[in-house]
Amino acid sequence: MMYSSRRKPVLYFKDDRSFLSRKCTVWKLFGLCMLFVSGSLLWVQLSCSGDMSQTGYGHLPHQPCPVERQSSSADDPSWGPHKMALIVPFRERFEELLIFVPYIHTFLNKKKIRHKILIINQLDHFRFNRASLINIGFMESGNDTDYVAMHDVDLLPQNEDLDYGFPKEGPFHVASPELHPLYHYKTYVGGILLLTKKHYQLCNGMSNRFWGWGREDDEFFRRLKAADLTLFRPAGITTGTKTFRHIHDPAWRKRDQKRIAAQKQEQFKVDPEGGLTNVRYKVESRQEVTISGAPCTVINTFLECDVSLTPWCQSS
Repeated sequence: MMYSSRRKPVLYFKDDRSFLSRKCTVWKLFGLCMLFVSGSLLWVQLSCSGDMSQTGYGHLPHQPCPVERQSSSADDPSWGPHKMALIVPFRERFEELLIFVPYIHTFLNKKKIRHKILIINQLDHFRFNRASLINIGFMESGNDTDYVAMHDVDLLPQNEDLDYGFPKEGPFHVASPELHPLYHYKTYVGGILLLTKKHYQLCNGMSNRFWGWGREDDEFFRRLKAADLTLFRPAGITTGTKTFRHIHDPAWRKRDQKRIAAQKQEQFKVDPEGGLTNVRYKVESRQEVTISGAPCTVINTFLECDVSLTPWCQSS
């Protein structure tokens, strides 16, 4: 539940000089203490409340209000037979996570989409590997879900007409090129992509060869074609590039776009064997977390890298 913004109340005190001049008593001290505590609590409430959708670009809240609660469950069986595993590949972007989890939880609840949010947190010292983390999210998603959403932590849907339902006919690219605020080429399938678990297995997941930022979703587009899957995208959405809000600040958080050794040549090749069948990782811990009333599971993970095959997994 989001709190509406309100004016800060003003406390008016009666000018009673006789009160101040009289001898101080225990009851007067108690009353003043209670007034101070009440005012402090009210100030905390007002300072942390507000609509997250109004947060400016680059102005991220330090923490959510601990008293916020969501109005409904993420797993109400009356909403339908399907349940989504929303997989978020993650490393050190906690400010964005504090915005994303309660926002997407509320968004999906309004649409009555059964879901659980999985934050796949990369703990090792290798370069960030988005594709491998998504593969791990699929492997760790459990038997209670039947489709997945590959979802970036910095992309917030703004149009409630966007479809997050079960993609029975084929992969559904929610953040399509004509709607995404940054990427507009026809073969783009990043940002937010929904697939049934059957279809994801048919592609053998994503290639684990992509360390650093970029290109893993372009390789996955080729996998979709090789598996003879039809890609679907939103229709009838008129909000254009304002359909999503991108909360990543590139000036503050630089992307790892380095190309090391043969990486530049290899990133344009199709990986015919790698994917779910050869992802190597260790789950260090699994934590159930609530952010502003929104539940999510943080899976702390160490990836493994064969430096003889992908030496660019290391930062230097």
